[in-house]
Amino acid sequence: MVLVVAGVVTVVLGALAAGAVDALSLNRYEAPGSQSIAARAELAERFGTGSPNVALLVTATDGTVDDADVDAAGAALTEELSRHPGVGDVWSYWSAGAPATLASEDRRHGMVLAWVPGDADHVRSDVLPDLEQDVVAPADGGPVDVRLGGGDEVFRVVAEQARTDFLRAELVIVPLVGVLLWVVYRRLAPALLTLAVAVFSVIGTLGILRVVASFTEISTFAANIALVMGIGLGVDYCLFVTYRYREELAAGMAVGAAVRRAVSQAGRTVAFSGATVAASLAVLFVFPFPFLSSFAYAGIAVVLTAVAGAVVVLPAGLRLLGHRAARRHAAPPVDGGFWFRVATGVMRRPVASGGAALLLLVLLGAPALGVTFGAPDDRVLPASQPVRAMYDTVREEFTTEDADVVHVVAPALEPSDPAVAEHAARLSAVEGVERVDSAAGAFVDGARVAEAGPGGPDRYAADDGGTGTWFAVLPTGQRLAADPTGLVEDVRALPSPAGDVLVGGYPAELADYRDGVVERLPLVGALIVLVTFLVLFLMTGSVVAPLKASALNLLSLTVMFGVLVWGFQDGGLAGVLGFTATGTIEPSIPLLMFCIAYGLSMDYEVFLLARIKADYDRTGDVVGSVPRGIARSAPLVTAAALILATSFAVYATSDVTFLQQLGIGMALAVLVDATVIRGVLLPATMRLAGPLNWWAPGPLRRLHARIGLREGDDRPARATVAGTSHRDEVITHA
Repeated sequence: MVLVVAGVVTVVLGALAAGAVDALSLNRYEAPGSQSIAARAELAERFGTGSPNVALLVTATDGTVDDADVDAAGAALTEELSRHPGVGDVWSYWSAGAPATLASEDRRHGMVLAWVPGDADHVRSDVLPDLEQDVVAPADGGPVDVRLGGGDEVFRVVAEQARTDFLRAELVIVPLVGVLLWVVYRRLAPALLTLAVAVFSVIGTLGILRVVASFTEISTFAANIALVMGIGLGVDYCLFVTYRYREELAAGMAVGAAVRRAVSQAGRTVAFSGATVAASLAVLFVFPFPFLSSFAYAGIAVVLTAVAGAVVVLPAGLRLLGHRAARRHAAPPVDGGFWFRVATGVMRRPVASGGAALLLLVLLGAPALGVTFGAPDDRVLPASQPVRAMYDTVREEFTTEDADVVHVVAPALEPSDPAVAEHAARLSAVEGVERVDSAAGAFVDGARVAEAGPGGPDRYAADDGGTGTWFAVLPTGQRLAADPTGLVEDVRALPSPAGDVLVGGYPAELADYRDGVVERLPLVGALIVLVTFLVLFLMTGSVVAPLKASALNLLSLTVMFGVLVWGFQDGGLAGVLGFTATGTIEPSIPLLMFCIAYGLSMDYEVFLLARIKADYDRTGDVVGSVPRGIARSAPLVTAAALILATSFAVYATSDVTFLQQLGIGMALAVLVDATVIRGVLLPATMRLAGPLNWWAPGPLRRLHARIGLREGDDRPARATVAGTSHRDEVITHA
């Protein structure tokens, strides 16, 4: 009956999941409530313009952009684009008063820029496809060739590529994980059952995201996270319950009793693990950015569906499979096997072993000290993408890019006020400013070079005839590439010409977004440590074990960040993976990876501590419980880590640099955590801490006695003699 109901639920969720990817949103990098967003609103409402989010690169097939036929084609294209439905404002090299920077240095290329109001989804779905068909395609092939670009076109291509990578990853990950599960179980039936639960988690997560997307924005990248984490956590939790079920069968229990015991004991650990992962991702709600909060929704949905699958659906399947889910061969003894010997050897020399592992992690993580956060651009795509090729031409042939203008909005300043010219002159004298356009003319290096900016003085006056004007500050390509945040700060630091001014534009929006992310990082780190501390305390009753676990997790994450900086920021992996290094890393991706990796690291920590604590509670053996607990749990942690790392690594083949970073960084973090951290540093630190591993102040011990939960072993325990456990006698007595 449980499986029948689960099948019906899967069908319902599958119907929702079928449209989930199309329901997800294309998020811009913007910080709600920031000065740049206020400037954008002022420009749109009062001046009918904004930062250009659509661009056309017009290339003369023969001659230059000043030739008569090319000039006529460029002017006609500008006019046609301005009449297109949904387009709000258009200007180009062929507009009256246009600056020379809208043409390339060799005069073969010219730019047409447009502002299309509305959110990214509207521009992507309702405007760009029609614009490409009705305006770009007809103009291409005559005296000019036309290429479509702009920030929203870049995001559209990135979203489409992410969707393609999602579908390709599905085709690779699901059968690959199935094969790995068969290798782990050595039986087909439990492998298929575990894979089915993992797929249930993916389908359920996508179905939930489809519902949530009807209330709030969910990023298209959330689907990629749902796939890999749904498979990973679904497999992790099923492995843990199934291993426990197999142990109980091997101990002589009947099938029904073995299922009940596996769920009552291992199921508690799965619930703790799920709570830890969910808590790690839930802290992303701290950020008021839809792009990041999307992954909080996805992470919580993954945990809910994976835990439900492991403690409800899986046990029903195990009950029906019976002994067909048992081991094909006898299990290795607890006091033998590879991981038991490793843990025992480490605990004999904890300082030397732990010190060597610590040195290795520090060396691998050292490049993280050189991290430089920056804004993403079209180079997250491969050079083969047309929009990327277009911007490669812009970078090579143009002195600057007018789409990167910084807007300075002065709501209380009249366009005719003499202060307009004064402030425009001051803005143009800022280091790294190419030109300033205003109602008082165009300014370069503090001097007026034209009597009017593009569109004439009326362009910089409020549409309703009220007060207010604005300035278009065009940065040089060098300053924008080297220090866009500093440029925005310099512009904002200038004295106001009249009342308060608002500084916006794409560089300011990226700066505000980056600042919003960076300034909340300490809070996010503190919340993650606090929440996971509480969860682990409830499981272990110790205040030392959770703190030690957090420290070990942070060590494993340094390796991930070190590889990100060396491999992606500095380009160490560019030749292998085929991306273009820009010298910076977009801050959202490392933050997302931190939350995911921290949660998954705690996932394995919970599995290991649960077994070690259960052995310690039963025997009182502080030292011996560690290698025995590791020997019981390390095989499944290793198998789960291998499967999860493989799932993440599939995204290394993506054509989007963000997904490559996620795939390589997460795969490495998982493998390092499951081997160096859990195999060496964990037993070393537990040996050094000794009885302190399970210490807590008296009030907290009493609190845990009342509300704490544990995997626990309800077999009777007996006292130990000289620190030696008598597990065989205990089992015989039981």
